[in-house]
Amino acid sequence: MVENVTVGWQVGADVTDWQLTVESRARRVRADLAALPPAPATEAARKAAEVSLEIVDAALRSADNKWWRSGASWWSGWHIERAWRALHEAEIYLAAADPDLPSRLPGLRARVRMYLEEGDPRRSAIERENPDRATVVDAMRAAFDASDDAHAAARALRNKLIVISIALFVLNTALGLVGLLKPGLVPTCMPPNLAAPQLLCPTGGRAATGWDVWMVQLFGALGATISVVLLLIRRRPDLSPYVLIGYQALVKILLGAALSVVGLLALGAGLVSGIIYVGSQAALLLWAVLFGYAQQVGTRLLDNYADRLMDEVRPLPDRVTVVASKR
Repeated sequence: MVENVTVGWQVGADVTDWQLTVESRARRVRADLAALPPAPATEAARKAAEVSLEIVDAALRSADNKWWRSGASWWSGWHIERAWRALHEAEIYLAAADPDLPSRLPGLRARVRMYLEEGDPRRSAIERENPDRATVVDAMRAAFDASDDAHAAARALRNKLIVISIALFVLNTALGLVGLLKPGLVPTCMPPNLAAPQLLCPTGGRAATGWDVWMVQLFGALGATISVVLLLIRRRPDLSPYVLIGYQALVKILLGAALSVVGLLALGAGLVSGIIYVGSQAALLLWAVLFGYAQQVGTRLLDNYADRLMDEVRPLPDRVTVVASKR
């Protein structure tokens, strides 16, 4: 019977990781369905699984649409989430139709442990010896629903990061243009102090120029880039269709550029007068770097939230092992 497996939709060469993963799992479901012995009692579940696989194929095909269509679907994520939800339904119906369900229980329990908390009654029910088919299906559906909801939350966070990045880009550009057209209107030069008896500006001159704000933003972005490198080092890899790390990095860099301007405004206003004296261009630009890095104080909370969210989207094997070892 395996020889009669329907291949289904095949993704092209220019595909993303999520498409390859969905296609691979859909192929396995088709192969398992073809290997099932015919049984009238499970025919309804088999047909439901086949319908779900057709939805998966349609979602994969929609991902290859023209750019003006794929742009909207990329923002809404409907083709990704539709493919995953339909695939999950197909896997649930496969379990419902499989007469040899007990042999699949170890793998199904591992999946349920990924997404359901230890105190969840549905997880407790499937962990019992010889659970009935309805219990297994209910636990699988709850686990997959949790995974799908986490995917939707990751997409929502990605879209928010994009909007924030656009707003910060517009703000930084506006500040730079104001400084370029009206030098000194955004005062980034340090007034005379004990360390520097004359006006000190970011470009090294003794008078404000149109490039002062741009220079401050550049070095603020440099400071933020240092925190981005640290983020890349500690971030664990994942195959989620919604990769957030690039958007997090963009927010950090743009926010660092803006905060560097705000920080130098605070220094120039004398908020730390008597404590900090800026006596050279190098010291001034170093403060811009430090203020740019200071965005890490706030974006660290964003990083922690994104880490937790991505763990829920695709738990790593070590998390499953730890959870299982508690039993």
